[in-house]
Amino acid sequence: MRVEVEAGSPESVEADVLAAPLLASAPLAGPVAALNGRLGERLAELVEQGEVSGKLQTAPLLHLNGELKAGRLAIAGIGAREALDADSVRTAAGTVAREARGFARSIAWLLDESLPLSAAEQARAIVDGTFLGSYDPGRWKSSPQAPRLELLTIISSDADARAAARRAAVVAQWTNRARDLANAPPNELTPERLAERAAEIAGGSPRLSMETLDLDRIGQLGMGAFAGVAQGSHNPPRLIVMRYEPPQRTREDVVLGLVGKAVTFDTGGISLKKPTYLEDLKGDMAGGGAVIAALGAVAELEPPVQVLGVVGATENAIGGGAYRPGDILTAMNGKTIEVIDTDAEGRLVLADALPYARQLGATHVVDFATLTGTMDRALGDFYAGVFANDSDWRTLVVEAGEASGDHAWPWPLHSRYRRYVDSDYADLKNSNIRRQGVPVLAAEFLREFAGEGPWAHVDMAGTGFLTWPRHDYLWQRGGTGYGVRLICELIDRLAAAA
Repeated sequence: MRVEVEAGSPESVEADVLAAPLLASAPLAGPVAALNGRLGERLAELVEQGEVSGKLQTAPLLHLNGELKAGRLAIAGIGAREALDADSVRTAAGTVAREARGFARSIAWLLDESLPLSAAEQARAIVDGTFLGSYDPGRWKSSPQAPRLELLTIISSDADARAAARRAAVVAQWTNRARDLANAPPNELTPERLAERAAEIAGGSPRLSMETLDLDRIGQLGMGAFAGVAQGSHNPPRLIVMRYEPPQRTREDVVLGLVGKAVTFDTGGISLKKPTYLEDLKGDMAGGGAVIAALGAVAELEPPVQVLGVVGATENAIGGGAYRPGDILTAMNGKTIEVIDTDAEGRLVLADALPYARQLGATHVVDFATLTGTMDRALGDFYAGVFANDSDWRTLVVEAGEASGDHAWPWPLHSRYRRYVDSDYADLKNSNIRRQGVPVLAAEFLREFAGEGPWAHVDMAGTGFLTWPRHDYLWQRGGTGYGVRLICELIDRLAAAA
């Protein structure tokens, strides 16, 4: 899909659908008021009749009989002014894209200068909502529906809106590629195939390089925790390393390390999961997929910050060779881990990926993982939880999430939690049977492997893969691409702090 930003008026816009935002329970204003006058007060009549309301997730499509150059007019509800935010506009744009997806090849949006969101914020949100809201997860159907929407036009003369829209289009396209990875069936997207996809992405940019480590190399590096998780699968693991080198660096003091969990299918191992929705566990690689796709976006945007990605890709399978509760594994940093629960495998993968990122030079680290079901139960599918060993770093990560639409909420770490992962037999254990404070205990476990320097852990268990559709622009089941937008925003903020 192409994105264009151009000056114009409602009368001059040629598109299959012309869209304008409408506040709920408010007088007609901005472009809707102008359209109402142009259409002989018809919109005011429809508001009075209740056909047009301005409520979220409403976008009635009105046929135009030559009154404008556009074929149809969508009056997209953005909710009440006091509740308005970028997500309201994203949801409105996603609603229009969903309503028009069966016929429209082009959508044009009129910005509203009377809203408490800048033109750039509106443009960014419209691009997000349109790209993510028009995503189709059914690419594996025998007769997949070909995407119709080819052009999104933002009607604005604002230079900041033009820059914001173009950047948002790049990020949104890569977010949808991360969704493709998470939605891919596990018989197709094995760890080896995920590494091949990363290589394909790296091969498309001179700014990216990529290296794949196989099981032998993983063993040579002493990654006993990662190898332990992988040993039960017939599909061998891969450690994927991607590097982005900017054309120029403004932050010589920063190498951002992005670490991702990519369990391409998670049975739970011997600590077997329940069968309900087990098919969704193909999405347990959403964190690693987000890191890989984000590197693709970064290479296209060319920010002046060096970025390193480390993704541990494996299956967590059951078999005669699978690791067991009671096993003791030795991680790359020399610490020993008693296995209590083979379904707490993601933290074992990260226990080796995190120190390897440090070894490769990462000064600031963020890991992304669909780690604990308790985080899903605590925050649902809208917020991820963020833990960190540095409060300023945690704040920066959370703020990047909030600004980007990948919402994040700060969670605590405290040394008193550490005792819950003490082991009688090893340096620590990977779980606690008491099941209290599970996300915090997982983060405390990871802190033992995070190394020196700022580190943040993003537990995206609820936000990375949707079992049920969300009531906004992410209305499709499956992968959300969570993390790609956050990462790109975080890098922009790091660059701006130079």
